[in-house]
Amino acid sequence: MFFKLQPETIHHIIVGGMKVVGYIPFAKALIKSCHCVKSSSLEREVIGLKFPNPIGLAAGFDKNAEVYDVLSCMGFGFVEIGTVTPKAQSGNPKPRMFRLPKDKAIINRMGFNNEGLKAAVRRLRSRNPKLIIGGNIGKNTTTPNEKAAEDYLKLFRGLYDYVDYFVVNVSCPNVANLTSLQSKQSTIDILMPLKEFRKGQKQYRPILLKISPDLSTEQVDTMIEVVRQTKIDGIVATNTTTSRGGLATDDDDVKRIANGGLSGAPLTERSREMVRYIHQKTGGKIAIIGVGGIMSVQDAKEMLAAGASLVQVYSGFIYEGPGFVKSILKYLK
Repeated sequence: MFFKLQPETIHHIIVGGMKVVGYIPFAKALIKSCHCVKSSSLEREVIGLKFPNPIGLAAGFDKNAEVYDVLSCMGFGFVEIGTVTPKAQSGNPKPRMFRLPKDKAIINRMGFNNEGLKAAVRRLRSRNPKLIIGGNIGKNTTTPNEKAAEDYLKLFRGLYDYVDYFVVNVSCPNVANLTSLQSKQSTIDILMPLKEFRKGQKQYRPILLKISPDLSTEQVDTMIEVVRQTKIDGIVATNTTTSRGGLATDDDDVKRIANGGLSGAPLTERSREMVRYIHQKTGGKIAIIGVGGIMSVQDAKEMLAAGASLVQVYSGFIYEGPGFVKSILKYLK
């Protein structure tokens, strides 16, 4: 029934429903009792944080930190909000999200649509400190790349007391010229001010870099070198892809959709390959959050086996439904 309506419309309906559930007495406890799987064998200590289980929700679903508490009741070991930008922005023109059911995939060109830093902070002030919340941060579309570091630092400072870790997003293909920030010097220029600010804080907030699946081996090596040089805490691999290779969906339909980042099953192999490469290249010394194409319990297991410390889902959650996380956790247990 949901798939008969536009993807973005359904997303707003689901988020609205979750917000209502958050106000109903005992509703969250009921959801938690139905979906959560607890076991010491599922716990992970990564980047200085203790996760109740290794399965998280990737950024993009709860852009404005509206329903992270309800989502955590659905079995997730952690929830990543955002991408948050300093100022509110509407994103790219609609329609901008499309399903490819034959491929179990989604194409989106949302463009960092969100309500901005102040709105996110307002909602995070009342968060349960026991939940692990990540903050995915990105520059405003109108901010030129030469001033991008200022946006990231503003977000880092503003969210520092309200999230448990940060993901620096310089790899989303849906914001004009953003991926050019994946050059070595540009990335270092963004990361170093964050580290300098962190030095003066009582709490240590891990910093991870989210990279594109479209990088060449040489470019991945450069990103690994950036992580080593800046001594940040890890890598999130990967973002969505601009590739359209090997899709079962009719070529004309794909061409009509045009630009956007592809996620879902077509990304499974590429994301896993990148995680395995980074893990082997670094001797397992860099923490990796594996994301992209986790559409089954077997996909999650293989991503962890490839070297991911933690795994995030998004498209799999959309296609498989709210019981997906529980299925993975029972399988892993």
